Amino acid sequence: MLRSIKPFYARNTMICNNEIRLAARGDALCIAQMSRDIVESGLGWSWTPAHVIEEINSKQANVIVTLHGNKMIGFAVMKYFDNEARLNLFGVDPKYRRKGIGTQMINWLEETALTNGNGVVYLETRLQNHEARQFYKRLGYKVVQRIPRFYKGRETAVRMAHDLWLGVSQ
Repeated sequence: MLRSIKPFYARNTMICNNEIRLAARGDALCIAQMSRDIVESGLGWSWTPAHVIEEINSKQANVIVTLHGNKMIGFAVMKYFDNEARLNLFGVDPKYRRKGIGTQMINWLEETALTNGNGVVYLETRLQNHEARQFYKRLGYKVVQRIPRFYKGRETAVRMAHDLWLGVSQ
């Protein structure tokens, strides 16, 4: 049975003048446009505003955004299942990369997953996206599978996993 993700971790987090918070319905258009432009480039547009709103409204997901002032500079969608979580969408504005923003967002989501009892986080990224694969590897993710034609039947994905319970002391 799926647990409902409660807003127990909904407090805002400030990071070097940046704010991480749960997304609101009004954030959906910006998240969708950023996804289209920096994540889904060349694949079409599957994370439309309606799709993002569906995840914002889901009791099994967290959609978060990072703001620098009033500008959205990052976003993520994490879905929670019985023992695992899946990072379905993640992006940081290219102008703000390599500043720790992505790491802080992943840490926020992983802490929430652990609080919810999820021990493993899975994600997929394009095989050719070496920058993303290196980023996730630095955070402890390991390649567990190659999936041919995962993206729109034409691009190979790499599934990565991070076992969160390995680092938890008992």
